[in-house]
Amino acid sequence: MYNKFMDYFFRAKQFRAKKRLGQNFLVDEKVIDEILSCVNENDSVFEIGPGLGFVTERLVEKAQDVFAVEIDKDAIQILNKNLGQKDNFKLIEKDILKVNLDEIYPQGKKIKIVANIPYYITSPILAHLLGEIDDFNNKNRSFIDEIILMVQYEVAKRICANENSQNKEYGMLSILSQFFCDTQIIKHVSKRSFYPSPKVDSAIVRIKNNFKPRVENPSVLLKKTVKAAFNTRRKNIKNSLLSAGMLGVNEALEKLGLDFNIRGEKLSIQDFNKLACALEEFNK
Repeated sequence: MYNKFMDYFFRAKQFRAKKRLGQNFLVDEKVIDEILSCVNENDSVFEIGPGLGFVTERLVEKAQDVFAVEIDKDAIQILNKNLGQKDNFKLIEKDILKVNLDEIYPQGKKIKIVANIPYYITSPILAHLLGEIDDFNNKNRSFIDEIILMVQYEVAKRICANENSQNKEYGMLSILSQFFCDTQIIKHVSKRSFYPSPKVDSAIVRIKNNFKPRVENPSVLLKKTVKAAFNTRRKNIKNSLLSAGMLGVNEALEKLGLDFNIRGEKLSIQDFNKLACALEEFNK
């Protein structure tokens, strides 16, 4: 009986994965099926890091069209060989951080992004796609319906964490991911689903674009306030803001009825914005 897992495993084993690029190829057909279940036949898909094309080969069979961006020249040769003749596939040989979606898609187009990315570049890629929390006119975000993202499990928990999370996953990455979007872990993925096998498990995360910020009338000091809170996690919110050079900290906290000893990880995005608005009076 034909075993696609063994086929993926064999093909991945023939390729010399590059540690500097964080290459761990998904070889588990059931996990690939899970990713494909998030894609419809009318979707335009933009894939980041297709690697050897195991997911890509399935995407071009199901989606309306697929653009994929890859920087590894060896992987690019394989992708061109296996998929170069597909009418609905186009490969972009470029760093994702240098790709602007408005150069690819017509204005008003809504796309679905599928990505398997190394943890160390997760924040820069999400910031590039979604914009920082004070970047309300980010062009890339206007094209994105949702992102189906494969990342390390611990990173996935940070993306989806909030002020009620028990551990210390909630932070800048949480707010960056959730300021314009809803996030959800849809599958825990074993490290054995990859070759070479990484040291830790991964997860598939859905990031759904709301096309509007989490708060109305965001403060001009919101990003600075959030960064101050999470740059000094061991300090309470009062000392974190003072360390960042904020003025009127006591007055702002008293106005909102916030405990001076509360830590930033216990404040919601809405709480942060209220605090930032209260600080504006003293930090013009």
